[in-house]
Amino acid sequence: MSRAENAGRDLPYIKFDVMKQVYLILAAMMLLCLAPMPYGYFQLVRFVAMVAFGMMAYLYYARQKTIAAVVFGVLALLFQPIYKIALGRATWNVIDLAVAALLIGLFVLEKRLAKKTTTSYQQLPPQDQMKLEDNKIEFELAGKLLPNELVYIASEEDQALTKLFESHPEVLEGWGQMIGFHVIYLPALMRKLKDRKVLRYRAPYLGDAELESITVGNDFLLQYLENPEDRKRIKHGFIRTENVHRGNDGKDKATNRFYPLSSANNESLADQLHRIGKQISVEKERYDRYLESRSVEADDWGDADEKSLPADLGFNSQEEDESTDDLIEEVRERIAKLRQRGVAEYILERLIHPDDRLSRMIVTKDGHIILPDYNNMEIKMEPLVKAVYLLFLRHPEGIAFKHLPDYRQELTEIYSGLRPAGLTEKALRSIEDVTNPTLNSINEKCARIRGAFVGQFDDHMAKSYYIDGRRGEPKKIILSRDLIIWE
Repeated sequence: MSRAENAGRDLPYIKFDVMKQVYLILAAMMLLCLAPMPYGYFQLVRFVAMVAFGMMAYLYYARQKTIAAVVFGVLALLFQPIYKIALGRATWNVIDLAVAALLIGLFVLEKRLAKKTTTSYQQLPPQDQMKLEDNKIEFELAGKLLPNELVYIASEEDQALTKLFESHPEVLEGWGQMIGFHVIYLPALMRKLKDRKVLRYRAPYLGDAELESITVGNDFLLQYLENPEDRKRIKHGFIRTENVHRGNDGKDKATNRFYPLSSANNESLADQLHRIGKQISVEKERYDRYLESRSVEADDWGDADEKSLPADLGFNSQEEDESTDDLIEEVRERIAKLRQRGVAEYILERLIHPDDRLSRMIVTKDGHIILPDYNNMEIKMEPLVKAVYLLFLRHPEGIAFKHLPDYRQELTEIYSGLRPAGLTEKALRSIEDVTNPTLNSINEKCARIRGAFVGQFDDHMAKSYYIDGRRGEPKKIILSRDLIIWE
């Protein structure tokens, strides 16, 4: 995972209460070096400084403060005790004094920033608890933000807020952690996804130049407003999704809560963030009680065919939901990294691939599967897995698992074409197993087929290519046969 990816998600926010101790202790140690101390003390200072400055460089690097990271990295190298740099006592005294001044200066700056951005969270008095209906805004979304996501949104720029969030991303990160949310600042989103593999995974049809041009502003989500006039209400602030419901037009609508934030407000930024945090807490508690008061029917597969054979009953359809946990072990870790789950998943879906741009599929004479419109991507599978895939590709109407024995001969012929050296007894037994509807072999092959596609690009488009279907019904590949080219 790249530095930018980790910076916004995985690294803990180091509070000032911890950092200030390091600044002051190191500053004191540097100043003591000006006095006639024993040789062992200077060795101790070198070792402590190397470790501390190295840690500081790493933390500033994680916060995307490049200049500070470089400065502390150089200091760590300068003070390291392994290959000592001989500069003379007078020069070292100047360095010790300068470094001590730097650390004290950082202490003062961090203290000022901490006063501006941290608050003690206490229960808001009743008069400050807004009603549920006061800040609802409807969005036309086919999905929703995750329950723990807050997105900064603005129809006009607040230069003071922009400067703060750009130069001090830890402000939003730290506040979000205190209230249990992942706070997303959209202009920084693409900077956290510099890894081309991530972008290519989500939009395999884009070329290098197109990938470089992907940008997003704080007004990105405003295009999905159900009522465009609501744009006037959203100057700058945060939104979170409370629920999704079906509208009168049959489309899903997301009920989002909006929390205004402004540098021109009479309240300090810290007080505004405090108010928003507690308001979210109050609203979530009320909404949870509202849900508990309703009778919620359990999910049911409904018309499940109890007479279906074991292989069909064990088939895991992905039409309703998709989870990396359903993937075979070989691709699970790769997909988890490429999906970047937890980083505004829905926003990435709409931003990077707003359409279903499917590629043609070329099946070569020797069995290679090429997607020319996805930068000539090749989908690789083991011979028997590929044979099963080509079998289903030949039958657009689909194949019911209970009828698999009827296709055993055809599958054998396809498999033979992929193994010019001929089929062994073991290979023939494998074909019998995969066409036996009482065994799980066909499910395992379908999982590997799905993994071959989802391992290369997002399920948003991959679902058109792999074998899928509901339990008790024929399984098929829904890709239009007009897009398939057999050489």
